[in-house]
Amino acid sequence: MRLRAPRIAPVDLDKLDGDQREALSPFLAPGRSATRSEGQVLNIFRTLVHAPKALTAFLAWGSYILSKRNALHERDRELVILRTGYNCKSGYEFTQHHRIGLDCGLSEAEIEAIKTGPDAAIWGAHDRALLRATDDLTSDFFVSESSWAALDFLTEKQKMDLVMTVGQYTQVSMMLNSFGVQLDDGQLLDPQLDGRPA
Repeated sequence: MRLRAPRIAPVDLDKLDGDQREALSPFLAPGRSATRSEGQVLNIFRTLVHAPKALTAFLAWGSYILSKRNALHERDRELVILRTGYNCKSGYEFTQHHRIGLDCGLSEAEIEAIKTGPDAAIWGAHDRALLRATDDLTSDFFVSESSWAALDFLTEKQKMDLVMTVGQYTQVSMMLNSFGVQLDDGQLLDPQLDGRPA
C-alpha cells in the first residue's frame, strides 16, 4: 500500500447513476462471491466504477484472465499474479489474491516464499521458471531468452497467457496503487507491503 487514504473514493452504492448501476450490476446480483466480500462490493470495483464504461471493458478482459479460458493451471496463474502484485508493491492485490491462491492450491508457505522470489528453496523447476518469467516482465517488460527456454513445459498458448496475466495484474496494481484503493473490511495488510507514509 502506498497511500493511507484513497485519492479516488469508492462510490456510495446508494448514490449510483444509471451507467454506474449498469456497470456494477454483475456485482450487485446475489451469489457473486468472487467480487463481493461479506455482501459488499469490493473497493476496487467501487473505485473503478467512476469510469463505468472503462470498468465494463476491464471486467471483460479480467474475466478471461481468471477463467478456464486462460490456459494456465489456476495454481500457476495465482503464483504469477501474487508475484506480480508483490513486485508492484500492491498490498491490495496481494491481499485479495492471498485467499484466492490458497483456494487454488498454493500453501501458506508457498505464498510467503513468493515474496522471496524464484530463488527460494521451496520451489521446483516449474515454479521457479514461472516466477523468473514474472520477474523479467515486471522489471524489464520482456521475458529473457533463458527464462523463455525454461518455460518449455508450457504450450505456446500457456506462454501467451502467462505474459497476458502478468500484464493484466501489472495494470491492476498500477491502478490500485495510484488511486489509493484501500483494503476491504476485515482484511490485513502484509507488513512487507506497507509502504504508506507515517
